[in-house]
Amino acid sequence: MAVRKLKPVTPGQRHKIISGFDEITCSKPEKSLLRPLKSSGGRNNQGRMTVRNIGGGHKRRYRMIDFKRDRDGQPAVVKTVEYDPNRTARIALVCYANGDKRYIVAPAGIQVGQTIVAGHDAEPELGNTLYLSDIPLGTVVHNVELRPGCGAVMARSAGVSAVLLSREGKYATLRLPSGEVRMVLLTCKATVGQVSNAEHALEKSGKAGRSRWLGRRPRTRGVAMNPVDHPMGGGEGKASGGHPRSRKGLLAKGYKTRKVKNPTSKFIVERRKHKK
Repeated sequence: MAVRKLKPVTPGQRHKIISGFDEITCSKPEKSLLRPLKSSGGRNNQGRMTVRNIGGGHKRRYRMIDFKRDRDGQPAVVKTVEYDPNRTARIALVCYANGDKRYIVAPAGIQVGQTIVAGHDAEPELGNTLYLSDIPLGTVVHNVELRPGCGAVMARSAGVSAVLLSREGKYATLRLPSGEVRMVLLTCKATVGQVSNAEHALEKSGKAGRSRWLGRRPRTRGVAMNPVDHPMGGGEGKASGGHPRSRKGLLAKGYKTRKVKNPTSKFIVERRKHKK
């Protein structure tokens, strides 16, 4: 996998950096795993705008992803590696012996024709899904469950991974992509390997139109508004606007919004690292 830097033939291509799509093996998705995807345009069920700067974009269809990997002991063969417009990572189409087809989040390095399996008897190899009680310590994993059987909710974005640090009692300790160290039940599942498309962080749109294709509308900076419109508005000339905050006054850049009495705080061994 690699990124492409285009020649500046046009102004929009001067700073454009996109994925090379070298790992993609199929351009048409599996029809049986597609579902309609309706965009809201930032409106609620009453038709009123509740989220700004959202709307338009290319029409999409949702790919049904198997985050549970609940077919324990049944091997599946990787048929294709595909692009998914709904996520940053690549997805892989796998086929079981009975003909059942499913999409999974593709790990980095997975190949067409490779066999993957889930369950207690699976080997800790790339693409296999195991219970945290069966994974060797120090293994890099992704698609981690937070509660047994609920499906993967952690470490699913492009290029991320978690590390299994230790086991004690009925809990395993994981270092998550954010830097947080957290305890998770040993009966939860995780997939071995790192998520694909790690070069996604290097991409640059190059022009505003590419953001519009993704459904992002133009956003006005708070410091460019009047005081009546934004807490950071007003001032003479290019004033800084005061402490960064949202349009409704909620502080940003360091202000903690997590509940003090959150019952899940007891599972957090070490808080996530903050950028300096």
